[in-house]
Amino acid sequence: MSVPAARLAPCALIPIYNHKRTIERTVQAVRAHGLPVIVVDDGSDADTRAVLDALKENGDIQLLRLPHNQGKGAALVAGLLAARDAGHTHALQIDADGQHDTGDVPRFLAESRDHPHAMVCGRAVYDDSVPRARLYGRYLTHVCVWAETLSLAIDDSMCGYRLYPLHETCAEIARAPLPARMDFDTEIAVRLLWRGVPVRNLPTRVIYPEDGLSHFRMLHDNARITAMHTRLLLGMLPRAPRLMWRRWKRQAA
Repeated sequence: MSVPAARLAPCALIPIYNHKRTIERTVQAVRAHGLPVIVVDDGSDADTRAVLDALKENGDIQLLRLPHNQGKGAALVAGLLAARDAGHTHALQIDADGQHDTGDVPRFLAESRDHPHAMVCGRAVYDDSVPRARLYGRYLTHVCVWAETLSLAIDDSMCGYRLYPLHETCAEIARAPLPARMDFDTEIAVRLLWRGVPVRNLPTRVIYPEDGLSHFRMLHDNARITAMHTRLLLGMLPRAPRLMWRRWKRQAA
């Protein structure tokens, strides 16, 4: 159901850690679509801090600084709560490294206007720049998420380009701690679906720039992701009857 645009107060939320070369371009591209921008600095180096200070001084961003590097998940939690406290109803998460297509911002916002209670998840469409190991690892996570939710509702739980309804998202943050690192994106998506938040999937182009800066640590982050899936599979078991009931109701509707 569509709702009047006046009832929606979205913002963009960008976590950053040392992406000094790409953040200004990303901010300006998002602001061109009329969105206010909240940037969460997750303990970046001096050069990146200087770029962020200039953006803040020019009025381009609201800047939130964490005292030291805590991880993408911790930065996003801080930003989501700050967005809610600033009066926003929705937050569009987008990476600072230039991977995401800012031309799709209007598509995310339109989907949110039509489905204001939904989480709008980007489904990554890659070109040849994607590392094969990362691509195959994503497929494994997709299968795990379908098992953890007993549904195919979430096409891509690892894409960091998505739009959150802040009321339900912040309520879930308050309910139980979320991962502080790269496993955040998948866990919050699964837990919001468990909570009953509808999911809308939106295909969007994702690239891996040649000079891009990735903070994904193959050994440590894959270990975290494995532990997360174990935790979520165990968490699914007591929820299984309710999840199957919801699935049956959707199929019967």
